[in-house]
Amino acid sequence: MNQERFWTIPNILTLSRLPLSVLLFVCIAQGWWFAALLSFVAASMTDWLDGWLARKLNQLSAFGRTFDPLIDKVMVAGAFIFLMPVKEAGLSPWMVTVVIGRELLITGIRGYVEALGKKFGADWFGKLKMILQCVVLLVILGVMTLRGQEWAKTLIAPLETMQLIVLYTMLAATIGSGIQYCWKAARLVA
Repeated sequence: MNQERFWTIPNILTLSRLPLSVLLFVCIAQGWWFAALLSFVAASMTDWLDGWLARKLNQLSAFGRTFDPLIDKVMVAGAFIFLMPVKEAGLSPWMVTVVIGRELLITGIRGYVEALGKKFGADWFGKLKMILQCVVLLVILGVMTLRGQEWAKTLIAPLETMQLIVLYTMLAATIGSGIQYCWKAARLVA
């Protein structure tokens, strides 16, 4: 029986996103915007790096395929939840509900389809959605970091406009990719 090694560099990087996510949540809750931005950038880099290393080192695993997107969802959904009470973040409860609802629905569908023995990994639309979610968080945290800086006052208005555009683009991709995953699952199990 060929058993996967658990403690690989990609899996360790995936798991490192959990404490980085907790650090991110604490920083947001305390209003430590620059620290929140740095912790989010570090966590996002581990997300890119774990996948790249898994392919490069031929260490793709069932753990990585399952837990990498799950930990991403914890990080992103938690950040949106912690940012929701921050007025300047521009996140309404319905927006956060759309993001979290989509993530829970697709995670459940993925688990069901894979329990039937069929592969149901992320595709380009789901990856685009994740990239846009990360861009939204980077912009929000960046704007919050710059908000208190005198030298950055002229940058705030254009950045807030960009924040709004990216936010609604991300919501459209979140809804669209959710519909597409449901359609794809229905075809696989039919």
